[in-house]
Amino acid sequence: MTFRRDSVSNWRAILPSTLILALTACVPSGPGPGSNVNVKANQWTWMSGSNTAGAVGVYGTLGSASASNLPGSRASAVSWTDSNNNFWLFGGVDSGAVGLNSDFNDLWEFNPTSKQWTWVSGSQNANASGVYGTMGTPAAGNVPGARNSSVSWTDLSGNFWLFGGYGFDSTGAQGGLNDLWEFNPTSKQWTWVSGSQKANALGVYGAIGAPAAGNVPGARNSSVSWTDLSGNLWLFGGAGFDSIGAQGGLNDLWEFKPTSKQWTWVSGSQKANALGVYGTIGAPAAGNVPGARNSSVSWTDLSGNLWLFGGAGHDSTGAQGYLNDLWEFNPTSQQWTWMSGSQNANALGVYGTMGTPSAGNVPGARSYSVSWRDASNNLWLFGGYDGGSGDSTGAQGYFNDLWEFNPTSKQWTWVNGSNTEDAVSIYGTLNVTSASNVPGARFGSVSWIDTGHTNLWLFGGVGVGTAAGTTGYLNDLWWYQP
Repeated sequence: MTFRRDSVSNWRAILPSTLILALTACVPSGPGPGSNVNVKANQWTWMSGSNTAGAVGVYGTLGSASASNLPGSRASAVSWTDSNNNFWLFGGVDSGAVGLNSDFNDLWEFNPTSKQWTWVSGSQNANASGVYGTMGTPAAGNVPGARNSSVSWTDLSGNFWLFGGYGFDSTGAQGGLNDLWEFNPTSKQWTWVSGSQKANALGVYGAIGAPAAGNVPGARNSSVSWTDLSGNLWLFGGAGFDSIGAQGGLNDLWEFKPTSKQWTWVSGSQKANALGVYGTIGAPAAGNVPGARNSSVSWTDLSGNLWLFGGAGHDSTGAQGYLNDLWEFNPTSQQWTWMSGSQNANALGVYGTMGTPSAGNVPGARSYSVSWRDASNNLWLFGGYDGGSGDSTGAQGYFNDLWEFNPTSKQWTWVNGSNTEDAVSIYGTLNVTSASNVPGARFGSVSWIDTGHTNLWLFGGVGVGTAAGTTGYLNDLWWYQP
């Protein structure tokens, strides 16, 4: 596996031509949770999509659900769950059949009851430009341009929000984006709310803690996001442009209020590549702040606190690498707390015994993982990529380990998957749960949690197929019941 660093510090996975697999027919979906008589807790079920890499999308008719519809293989897409428990998927990137990067702006809806996908919006062709319309005005013709590595939120009204990423602006130029969009799942219309319709815009920070109509985060990709208990949207870090036009890793924390439509710079630096200030583990402090990073994961707990884990970036010494630090941010006190993991880059994982929590357990350093929060307020982490540190041996590769963190006991539990890199996928039979089933090692997947926060869902990414060395872009959909 090789990587190319595009402008705006965008790390993008490029598969050598020898690893690009033949395009295959997608496997139709079937019955799933509720109809699967073999379902057991702590087991994976392959629900939909292909069990080989490089599957092409089957779009069908715009707005019409069908058992044969399927999004094509992709990584670094974004997701939402609506109030009816349907799952939504937008954009992402695929290497393409000839090894060229293809960004998408297609929007899909998946109904977990019918097990059918619907193509809702956007183009079925790659690299589409954005159609912005008039800022603040919804319109049937509006649509964000094709992109990957964006972030997403859902507000208290059930509307979906999309910010930034790396992709195509209104002119067809490719670069970092800082546009903010709102999608109404009832009207099926997009609204351009904030930011530039041109790529590579700089950040306008204003005064820390002071909302203003002119404030806006700079163009960036691979950030993380949260929605707090008041329905406000939070954004942290990524790879992009700071206030003076420098490119690099960011550690700025922003709040956006959907009611006022204003951004507030809350924490962190307005300059790129800031170091982390860890303080004492478990102790909140006004001076604490995670270092600049991209490709982390995030959670919001039942108390409304924001959690951040890992990514690729800067540690407490300024060293660059992969991180495994866990942070909590309290929106009321507006203070960060370093909770777990190392303040130094490239820490190894400590797995302990599968299924047994321990104070010494910790996932290894990694980026591009996915996350969920369950109904019991536990935080879940799956997979990711590191450049030579994250598993139990320090090897480089992809992961398929599943972890649970209990915010009360402050302990990690290795729950499922392998403690070594590049584990293969074991699909089993479509819609049949088995203790031996497991998604292969991967990064850049997307995740959903259903409205009861009881079941974890995983889609696609770049990962290992059913045999060692068969790496590619995926469109498989998995279901896990804790």
